[in-house]
Amino acid sequence: MDLNWALYLAFCAVPLMTLVPLLRHEGWWVRGFEFPAMQIAVVTALSCGACVWVFGWPEGWGLWLPTVLFGCTLFQLGRILPYTRLFPRQIQTARQARPKDQINVLVANVLMTNRNADPLLDLIRTEAPDLILTLETDDWWQQQLAGIEPDYPFTVKQSLDNLYGMHLYSRLPLQDTRIAYLVEEGVPSIHGDVVLRSGTKVRLHCLHPAPPSPTENATSAERDGELLLVARQVDPCAGPVVVMGDLNDVAWSASTRLFQKVSGLLDLRIGRGLFSTFHADYLFMRWPLDHIFCSGDFTLARIRRLGHIGSDHFPIQAVLQHTPRARDLHPEPTATPSEAERAEEKIAQVDADQTALL
Repeated sequence: MDLNWALYLAFCAVPLMTLVPLLRHEGWWVRGFEFPAMQIAVVTALSCGACVWVFGWPEGWGLWLPTVLFGCTLFQLGRILPYTRLFPRQIQTARQARPKDQINVLVANVLMTNRNADPLLDLIRTEAPDLILTLETDDWWQQQLAGIEPDYPFTVKQSLDNLYGMHLYSRLPLQDTRIAYLVEEGVPSIHGDVVLRSGTKVRLHCLHPAPPSPTENATSAERDGELLLVARQVDPCAGPVVVMGDLNDVAWSASTRLFQKVSGLLDLRIGRGLFSTFHADYLFMRWPLDHIFCSGDFTLARIRRLGHIGSDHFPIQAVLQHTPRARDLHPEPTATPSEAERAEEKIAQVDADQTALL
């Protein structure tokens, strides 16, 4: 095989990174291509230019490859566009600060093997969030975080040494909290209510489902089942809701978009930015894995990706303000009948605890 044929076949393979994830196959090797949308867009655009440069401007049927490469580039950019400032915001900005109606939340995947807690503790002292969700926290991390408990007297702790430990610390009162294992043993989630300074109760769901990967789950079934089980139980019309955590999924994936449509919750990132939280050490391998979703009766005072804490994730922080009248400004994402049916099929695929959230 000569060099030209080798290059041609290489260019032909590039669109597969965009086209393969359009299949509904749940294998990790398929779903993994959903994560690096920006990176795939860059590779595809460069391949399109290189194809024309190597082979010249083609005519007739020869146009198919650069056309497909260009189309795949546009498709990937279209997936990312909602997570830029070029797109309308899905949740409105709070116009006037009302501290009693606000909740300042911090989500931090600490990386269990990280044995330097000082950067996170310094961050907590500086930012003074109302609610802190830490992920991958084991006994060692629980001991390190014990020092913040005088300021955060309301806690839910699930220390594990399998990368799925989870701790919730709050300045605000927590009620009816419980730890649930919705889909997999050893993969907990936290559910309950947090009471704002105004007295308003906010339903809270803290999640960290296992990802599809060669070292975790062979398919995305468990992750998707957990997300959709929570989404099905959420009722934004019944009161304010916040879902947060490391979802091991990107904002633009089919699974996360289905989660939004079934739950009716809003994505703080849409219209504001990517706020990519993983991987903290590699600029060319970053995408948004840590999320905060809320019901339409909130507005957003602030969202930020915070600094490096020694983990492979950056923490993400948001200040939400309960604003009941904002519900009229926020069109609620809704699932079509076929999407709702697909969500039920995904839940039925896994051995989910259907009563854990009731």
